[in-house]
Amino acid sequence: MASYEKRGKSYRIKVSCGYMVDGKQVIRTKTWTPDPVMTPKQIEKELQRQIIVFEEECKIHPVTSAMKFQTVAEEWFEQYANLNLKNTTLTRQRQLTKRVYKAIGHIRLDKLTARDIQKFINSLAIEGANEKTGKPLARKTMVHYLSFISTVIDYAVIMDMIRENVCRRVRVPKGSKKKRHILTMEETKQFFELLEDHASLKWKAFFTLAIYSGMRRGEMLGLEWHDIDFVTGMIHIERTSNYTKSKGIYTDTPKTENSVRYIKVPVQVLDVLKEYRAWQKSEIHRLGNKWQSTDRLFTKWDGRPMNLQTPYGWLKEFCEEYDFPFYGIHQFRHLHTSLLIGAGIDPTTVAGVLGHAQVSTTLNLYSHMFRENQVRACDAVANALSFNEPPKPDPPENPNKIILTENCKEGENKQARIIYIKTEYGTG
Repeated sequence: MASYEKRGKSYRIKVSCGYMVDGKQVIRTKTWTPDPVMTPKQIEKELQRQIIVFEEECKIHPVTSAMKFQTVAEEWFEQYANLNLKNTTLTRQRQLTKRVYKAIGHIRLDKLTARDIQKFINSLAIEGANEKTGKPLARKTMVHYLSFISTVIDYAVIMDMIRENVCRRVRVPKGSKKKRHILTMEETKQFFELLEDHASLKWKAFFTLAIYSGMRRGEMLGLEWHDIDFVTGMIHIERTSNYTKSKGIYTDTPKTENSVRYIKVPVQVLDVLKEYRAWQKSEIHRLGNKWQSTDRLFTKWDGRPMNLQTPYGWLKEFCEEYDFPFYGIHQFRHLHTSLLIGAGIDPTTVAGVLGHAQVSTTLNLYSHMFRENQVRACDAVANALSFNEPPKPDPPENPNKIILTENCKEGENKQARIIYIKTEYGTG
């Protein structure tokens, strides 16, 4: 915004060009002296024209920040990230700085080009970029790097240090995608049998709940007994258990606002949880003052919150011991989602169950499953309008089908609620 002041026979015009990274405002000035023969009305009219012309010059030739990218990034951490981001997100962003600062941290922000950033992103797609495997980084990881750089530059744009975000012209290579494995119904049945025969009550409860609820690992470990209504079968998800190196294990709010939600589990799960709660109470009595009460479902031996890596490590050893395929903890969330979609549940409801912030997230992650449903929907319409064709016989019973029934309690509606889970919906 421009302003002016009269200085003797001249006028000094001032235009703000934003702020430097240290918060200092950048002001450009211009002195204009009117012709002595001009009338006051002419002077006022020409002064306004001079102000407009000078403002346009400042837009065409702005004063940009001469700070290096790393300096601006640290300013962003201090002024925004530390104040607004969750600890886990902040930690991940900090981890990205090692590669980014080495590649472009020394470049002045006003000299940083799309070509510089593209060169860095492309370097993540070559063999050896992943220091652990020697392979290129996954495309999702490349997206995280570009997103971090873009966020810092967006901050600089908002602070009027530069006029545009050059990341808009950068493209992420295809890279490698992590294959998503989903247990088949035969494998799911086998896994339940292994839990029943060989797992302790704690892990039987943990993984039964994981499959039937689709909760994230942190949400599972953040559950407390008062979150469960054993009468209605409703579970309130309102916290998550997280870990960072600096803070250790700590409790936080869920990933997004929509992640705070209620879900319902069937009576089979409630029965397992009741049995597990009884066992935990006996452990509390046995340990006495050694037990540290937290009301958490899944804890260390003495009641303290469980480490986030413990379920992963236990499952890996369990699968190796009994020669069962190991796809990680998150596979059970994918399995739960595939069953919902296979049952014809609409995307909005699926997103609500999973706690996704937007329905588009659900559609993007599970687009192939929804496409399969669209094909079946098309066939359903065609079959319904086949007036002159004889009815098709019912298909033979699928031997791989699992029927899960929820038993009704005394006094409730006696109609059993049955969930059909077909094999084709669970293939990886």
